Amino acid sequence: MKKKAIKIVVSLILFVVAMAVPFQTEWVNNAIFLVAYSIVGLEIIRKAVRNILRGKVFDENFLMTVATVGAFAIGELPEAVAVMLFYQVGELFQSYAVDKSRKSIASLMDIRPDYANLYQNGSLEKVSPEEVKIGDSIVVKPGEKVPLDGIVLEGRTALDTKALTGESLPREIRRRRRSIKWLY
Repeated sequence: MKKKAIKIVVSLILFVVAMAVPFQTEWVNNAIFLVAYSIVGLEIIRKAVRNILRGKVFDENFLMTVATVGAFAIGELPEAVAVMLFYQVGELFQSYAVDKSRKSIASLMDIRPDYANLYQNGSLEKVSPEEVKIGDSIVVKPGEKVPLDGIVLEGRTALDTKALTGESLPREIRRRRRSIKWLY
């Protein structure tokens, strides 16, 4: 992602130079536009050609290639470079968002407990949460993660529910007198 950002910045600088600095000959500006385009656009053109050879013609790479080559064909080099730059900036933001989502999912996997303390015949046994059946009793010791949804049969405690609710303060969980429910 960093490499892609550097390519975009270099190409953007060249684009701005070609737009802002009036060179005496037009071919210098065109050469700068071509260099800027090749920095951000050649990868897209390669992907488009590779996908066409695989039978996947109408994807975003093909459409970007057609749009920018068309702009070059009618002599609008600045537009061709600008279109490819905007596309690459969009791809950069998409990559950033996907990476952030992956990290969020990975952190959610960290809150998942690896075991449950199954209470059977007066003793505790560490088992996978998937092995606990409806009607089984589990014990959650202080500092442990709650492995399963359930109801409080006895006692009271404070649970850290920020991973589920976003609330930073622990919630008091206890057995009610008339009915057995989680307090929310």
